[in-house]
Amino acid sequence: MIFDLELKNAGKVYDNGTPAVIDFDLSVAKGEFIAFLGPSGCGKTTTLRMIAGFESISSGDMLIRGERMNDVPPQRRPTSMIFQNYALFPHMTVRRNVGYGLEVKGLPRAERDAKVDHILATLDLEDIADRKPDRLSGGQRQRIALARGLAVEPDILLLDEPLGALDANLRKAIQNELKLLQKRLGVTFIFVTHAQSEALALSDRIVVMNQGRVEQVSPPHQLYTRPNTPFVAQFIGRNTVLQGEVAGTQGEDIVVSTGVGVLSGRANGRTADKGRVNLVVPAEAIEVHAAATRERLTRGGTTNLVDAHIESFDVVGHISHLTARLLDGRTVSLEAHVDKYQPGAFPVGSGVLLSWKAAEATVIPAH
Repeated sequence: MIFDLELKNAGKVYDNGTPAVIDFDLSVAKGEFIAFLGPSGCGKTTTLRMIAGFESISSGDMLIRGERMNDVPPQRRPTSMIFQNYALFPHMTVRRNVGYGLEVKGLPRAERDAKVDHILATLDLEDIADRKPDRLSGGQRQRIALARGLAVEPDILLLDEPLGALDANLRKAIQNELKLLQKRLGVTFIFVTHAQSEALALSDRIVVMNQGRVEQVSPPHQLYTRPNTPFVAQFIGRNTVLQGEVAGTQGEDIVVSTGVGVLSGRANGRTADKGRVNLVVPAEAIEVHAAATRERLTRGGTTNLVDAHIESFDVVGHISHLTARLLDGRTVSLEAHVDKYQPGAFPVGSGVLLSWKAAEATVIPAH
C-alpha cells in the first residue's frame, strides 16, 4: 500500500545537541485527518515543519506517496502549509493572495484564474475576492489562508494551529466547516493543535507527543477511553489515576490493590499480570451515591466502591460540577446534567461513595 505520508524513525536534533523529535513513526492513508497533540515544546510543530521541508531531518526517512523527501526543498514538495497568523500579503487582494502559489508555480493566467475561481466558490469567498485582508474578519482571513493552501492542489495540507487566533464561537464554527471541507475534498490534513477538544472533534487519528516522542496514536474515542501510558491518561480528558499492584484477574478484568481499596478495570492489552500499574477512571464513568446506599450497592454486585466526601458542589447553567476528596487526599472532579445531580443532593462535607463499571476503567503499566 502506498501511503500519502510515511515517517520512519524520523528524528530531529538541533545544532546544540538538543533532541526535538525522537524516532517518530507514522503512516497516513490518503484522505486521513491526523492531529498532532501535546504540550508546548513536545515536538509537534517541529515534526510538521520537517514534513513541509522547513526543518531538516537528522535521522530516519520521510516519504510522500512512496517518494523519499528528506532532501527535497519545500517548494518541490506536494505539500502546502497554513500558519497560525495566516501570513497573508496585506497589499494583495483576496484573489491575488489565493492565486499566489499558482503564480509562483508559473501556471498560465487562464488556468490560474479558473483554479482560483473554483476555490473561492468552494469556500464562499467570491463576494470578498477584491478586498484586502485588513478589511476582513478573522474568520474570513482564516478561509483565505485555507483557500491559498488548497489552490495549489497539494497531496497533503499542513495546518499549524490555524484556529488559534479566533474567538471561541468562531473557532467552533470554523472547526465544523474545516471537517466538512476536508471530507468533501479528500485531501490529507496534518493538523497541529494544543487544544484537546479540537483534536478530538476533527481528526480521524490523534498523535499524542511528549518530550519529542510519540506516546500514542489512536482514533479519538479510543484515545479518550483507553490511554496507553500514564502521560496520556493525565493529559487527555479528566481521569482519576490510582496507583496500585495487580492482585489478580476476574474474567476480562484486572483486580488492583490501591491506596483506597481493591478495585478493578479492563486491561488495554499491554498490562502485565503482576507488578505496579495505574488504574485510569474517566470522570464520565464515575457515579456518585449517598454513603447510606453502601449495603444496597454491594448486594447489587457493585464492586468498585470508593469512599469520599463532597468538597464543592456548583451548578453552572444546566451542568452540576462536583469535587469529591478521596481518603488518600486526592480530589476527583465530576460533572453531569443538573437533572442527575440536583442542588442539595450531596451537601458539601457529606460522605459519599464513588463507583464505576470495570469495563469503563483502564489498567495500564505504571511506567
